[in-house]
Amino acid sequence: MAGPLDGLKVVEMEGLGPCPLAGQFLADLGAEVTVIVRKSGEHDPTDINNRSKRSVALNLKSEQGVDIALKLVERSDILIEGFRPGVMERMGLGPDICMERNPRLIFGRITGWGQTGPLADCAGHDINYMAITGFLSAIGKPEEPPLPPLNIAADYAGGTMFLLLGILSALYERQNSGKGQVIDAAMVDGVPALMALIHSWLAKGNWVQERGQNLLDGGAPYYRTYETADEKYISVGPLEPQFFSRLVELAGLPEIEDDARKDRNNWPEMHQAYAQIFKTKTRDEWTEILEGTDACFAPVLGWAEAPNHPHLRERGTFVEVDNVMQAAPAPRFSRTPASLPESPTAPGSDTERVLEEIGFDNSKIAEFRKRGVLT
Repeated sequence: MAGPLDGLKVVEMEGLGPCPLAGQFLADLGAEVTVIVRKSGEHDPTDINNRSKRSVALNLKSEQGVDIALKLVERSDILIEGFRPGVMERMGLGPDICMERNPRLIFGRITGWGQTGPLADCAGHDINYMAITGFLSAIGKPEEPPLPPLNIAADYAGGTMFLLLGILSALYERQNSGKGQVIDAAMVDGVPALMALIHSWLAKGNWVQERGQNLLDGGAPYYRTYETADEKYISVGPLEPQFFSRLVELAGLPEIEDDARKDRNNWPEMHQAYAQIFKTKTRDEWTEILEGTDACFAPVLGWAEAPNHPHLRERGTFVEVDNVMQAAPAPRFSRTPASLPESPTAPGSDTERVLEEIGFDNSKIAEFRKRGVLT
């Protein structure tokens, strides 16, 4: 089986970050994803976002290039793009034109600020979208500036995943209506949606505004990382009393009543005591003691170490493709498992094959090349 999305046809407009990752996930699960790129290029096995995809190099400043793109759209279920509002329209590939050609098309748009609003036309990046939603203010140590958690929270969690949620929801709705629609996936919408639990705690008075003073932000001494004797780190997170008791027992931490454990006033003293104890052994020694128990423990591994952890190795969480280590397709399916990913093809290397599929013969393709329609 090629995966649960076998038969689904997707056009992806070349871009950076969240949109290519959405295309990667669709391709991982069996969709036929064709990327429209600006220019042909060399094979790059490290370009993981473009694995299992194919690509066509079109000059979208030419009328014929746009027409070819529209012919691709006619035979596709989904189009995804991550440009600023209005860019697709200026190219002649906006939703109105595309959906006139294909009324069943789901037109997925992903941006940071969204398609509307005072900031819609402004440049921005993940850190800005996290900042404006309140999320960034909660990350980092209290005495230091907020620390961006890579570009995971806005670009990928609030962006890519909500684009995919919108697309798959629209696919389901299309079964009843027979019609496509436009998805406006804005990271400034997605990030707050992910914070429902924190918003609930804020409303109840169980979360304070200051960084590093809360249950899940490193404030709680039993939900954080600690340095070990070999200057590496471990993570502990036993929130429930029975799991906390197990950590106390195995690690030799001071006994404490559950109500006192939850009292923020006791956290600085607990943190100091825990730090001293965890500093007495190496990361591997703590792993030997705590891993595989209900103490809610895991060693903090580096990028190179993670693929070799026995649990991840047994599950096949990481795979090596063309000598490049990367994540295997996720999630897992019982009946329609995804195939192992294919190494990215060179940009534009599938142009002739794709054009033949949509009805152009060799002489027409040669003419397009001569006229600069294909790049």
